[in-house]
Amino acid sequence: MIAGETEPTRLASLAEGRLREKIPQLERALVGRFGPHQRFLVAQHLDHLDFLDERIAQVSAEIATRTEPVAAVVARLDAIPGVGQRTAEVLVAEVGTDMERFPTADHLASWAGMCPGNHQSAGRHLSGKTRKGSPWLRAALAEAAQAAGRTKGSSLQAQYRRLAARRGKQRATVAVGHTILRIAYHLLQDPASVYDERGVRDVAERDRQAIERDLVRRLQRLGNTVVLQPAGVT
Repeated sequence: MIAGETEPTRLASLAEGRLREKIPQLERALVGRFGPHQRFLVAQHLDHLDFLDERIAQVSAEIATRTEPVAAVVARLDAIPGVGQRTAEVLVAEVGTDMERFPTADHLASWAGMCPGNHQSAGRHLSGKTRKGSPWLRAALAEAAQAAGRTKGSSLQAQYRRLAARRGKQRATVAVGHTILRIAYHLLQDPASVYDERGVRDVAERDRQAIERDLVRRLQRLGNTVVLQPAGVT
């Protein structure tokens, strides 16, 4: 279009991937006015995008150079579902690689502000807000949690969907981000450790067992004797 092509059919035929399924809609959308003024402005925007892409590539190259000594650590963190190289680099930059200053994973999560508040009075929960932590780390973990929620077949996706259905997407994001940070803690604490995906079936099995225990306790409190027997067993 910048070069002067305005014929909708020819422009729509340039679509790629799944966009080709919408060629008729594209043809209708491309009907309109696109004169010299619009061509000039669009060209300026595209030039600016090329400039930004070049600067991002330069910064990425600099980050890769500076994180080369911990490249193996970044690679191990990158194996966590939802955590890409950029998020792994943020984790290393914000948390470091020495976990001695954090006695447990819970200490790290508290420091990072990824633990929901738990203020109670007379048995009532007064607040569920998280404390302030590193805004860059929190943003990276939130992004990773949402990506993990879209990672098919992962235990983190199962956790995200389960919590999102009951508590909403925002709380699910915080909870999964907290889980990712705990996993990162153990990977950083033990240089020989690697991420082992347990899979959705393991999570579902733990959920089933927890539901069974809860229902049995409730029936027992009502004075019942409960004997569990799998279906089909006589």
